[in-house]
Amino acid sequence: MSQPIQLVILISTLPGRGREQVAAFERLAPVVRAEEGCLRYDMHQVSGDPDRFVLIERWSSKEALAAHDATPHMIEADAASPAFRAGPAEVIELTADPLA
Repeated sequence: MSQPIQLVILISTLPGRGREQVAAFERLAPVVRAEEGCLRYDMHQVSGDPDRFVLIERWSSKEALAAHDATPHMIEADAASPAFRAGPAEVIELTADPLA
């Protein structure tokens, strides 16, 4: 298996629709956190902006992340998110280890 993978995901919702993103995450998070290989799955609101969020994910391997992406609950969540998101999320993959 590959080494752990960490993602930072930037999410913006349509104006005034941030609460819908929070509600969707509250439903999804326990299911995702129970997945094999999920090491971290935490969403934070950007301070002072109720329509912007940062999701931090850490997975035990690329294989675990790929399995996560193919789960029925993620496919359903991805299909529902355009109703309240301003556009696609920006996914940033970080290097495995910090630089210093």
